[in-house]
Amino acid sequence: MEPGALNLITDVTGLRVGNASDDVIKSGATVLIGDQPFVAAVSVMGGAPGTRETDLLAPDKTVQEVDALVLSGGSAFGLDAASGVADTLRAQGRGFNVGGQNVPIVPSAILFDLLNGGDKDWGDNPYKALGIDALKSAATQFDLGSVGAGAGGVTTSLKGGLGSASLVLECGITIGALVAVNAFGSVAVDCNFWAAPYEMNAEFGGRGMIQNPDPFYEPKPDKHLGENTTIAIVATDANLTQAQATRMATAAHDGMARAIVPSHTPYDGDLIFGVATGTHKITDEMLDPIHIGHAAATCLARAIARGVYEASVKDGDIQPTWKSKFTVS
Repeated sequence: MEPGALNLITDVTGLRVGNASDDVIKSGATVLIGDQPFVAAVSVMGGAPGTRETDLLAPDKTVQEVDALVLSGGSAFGLDAASGVADTLRAQGRGFNVGGQNVPIVPSAILFDLLNGGDKDWGDNPYKALGIDALKSAATQFDLGSVGAGAGGVTTSLKGGLGSASLVLECGITIGALVAVNAFGSVAVDCNFWAAPYEMNAEFGGRGMIQNPDPFYEPKPDKHLGENTTIAIVATDANLTQAQATRMATAAHDGMARAIVPSHTPYDGDLIFGVATGTHKITDEMLDPIHIGHAAATCLARAIARGVYEASVKDGDIQPTWKSKFTVS
């Protein structure tokens, strides 16, 4: 397996990502949009999720494809980012047609970043506008770190951020991950990342393997219970069914557990969307889904580390960035 050309989720052909951030409130929103509607699924393993329209993503529901997915900061306020995306898509004529009315399907998930040092004393909810701006900026190339839904993310001891990574399997299938990291647990131990065994091409510093990791490592978080959650999307160009996309998302949680210690706590709303664009045909019905799930987990572990590694210093930060704390001489 090798990273795709961009090492981003947009190596999956037909997908674009847009980000919008507000440095005053220290928050933002991220949109994943496809050239066409795409199969989507979801797997929730955290104890405190915040979501919109995720019930539609069960394999037994009528709607099998969605128009976009939204990741946002802002806790419950951030769910309004999807409203801005849905309004814009409807104006463009996109959506699920019901009796001549187009209804864009835009599931979303949020993380809690209301106590991260930003000014949250807004009069009108800012997230609808952030969703609109994120959609307008959607492209195959996009920034990582303190942008979009990761703009206000923090972990137990470092700033979080927006991360992405990709892989291309030997069979030609592409897998990518996109994640907003805001975890109760630790992403780094000393100056290295828990995801170090999966790093490719020094994409998050090239510090090598963790030496003698403590199997009973217990982070001492500088966070309150409840102000957490890591939300992600894993995507492939394989022609997966919604049930298979659900399994891919479930398998990808292994990557979250490899990169964040601990993960899936009762106070994290850890959630992963699974996306399949269907442009690449599966040739081995038995093995390809297994390889795709493994690759999705590997991509997500790498994307989590990249999001923290690429975080940048902003006024009012309550946590250091990885680069400011572990400057390479």
